[in-house]
Amino acid sequence: MIEQGNPSLTGGIRDCWKKSFTLEDPRFTDYFFRNVFRPEYAYADVENGRVAGSVMRIPHAVIFNGRVLQESMISRACTLPDFRNQGIMHDLMETVIDACSHTELITLMPADQNKNGSQWGFEPVAWRTDYLLTREDVKRITNFGCAFEPSPLDMLRVYSAYIRRFNGFYARDLEYFVRYKKEINARGGKIVAYYDARNVIQGYAAILIRGREAVVEECVYLNSIALNKVLNAALQERSSVHLHTSKAENLSSLFPNAAHEDYPSTLARLNDPELFSRLFNADVKTVQDAFALSRKPLNLSESM
Repeated sequence: MIEQGNPSLTGGIRDCWKKSFTLEDPRFTDYFFRNVFRPEYAYADVENGRVAGSVMRIPHAVIFNGRVLQESMISRACTLPDFRNQGIMHDLMETVIDACSHTELITLMPADQNKNGSQWGFEPVAWRTDYLLTREDVKRITNFGCAFEPSPLDMLRVYSAYIRRFNGFYARDLEYFVRYKKEINARGGKIVAYYDARNVIQGYAAILIRGREAVVEECVYLNSIALNKVLNAALQERSSVHLHTSKAENLSSLFPNAAHEDYPSTLARLNDPELFSRLFNADVKTVQDAFALSRKPLNLSESM
């Protein structure tokens, strides 16, 4: 039986996560259930009093062509090993998508968490680029102006200026960055920021350590100086750095010799083409039609 919003199932959902996401850092799981999880976000299949599978549906406000759209990110789909290949996840997804289709125009899904999204009408709409940087790729400059652990308010300020160039992004607030700092810390990472001569933040990078490499999961910058400053800080952590950015930023001219690869980051499903067409005064039939209306490059990087 599928249940949604039942607080008594939280422990069972967490147990399902642990048995499904075996390579995940337990510190991130702790962070999620303390800071993000709400019972109403969770859909769970219960078999004989036990959570056999679950899916998260987390609501977000997304800015698209100047309008605020209420959307959801479907993520963290998992099934206990003993219950796999029994149609449980299919039924869960059908239930979640049916709920979404009645309450929102567009539903999102991380591309790396569901390879079968097309069967429910999900298609890639946002792409990112992974640049592999070494010391030779980034101009060597001093760390003057760099500081670790910027305040959530500073991060919000520089992000708000940076994201104006883009479209289709989460509407972040101060509480978002309070949680984001906790998330990066829970994953064993750190955040470095660059401040100019007036002590005004110009950029930041969230750095995670993965063995012999560092991963800059999010890089926000207002100019090339800020970008070089935070990347130099990342290269002091490890000699190889994976920099992830939106594909539209196209940093190939800055790092012409760096290996890079484009990959889909976000899938989307259009739930009501007719209503979307009326809202944006356009003839929209597919989710690709919808996102083709974007007046600016897309920047969807979140996975929850």
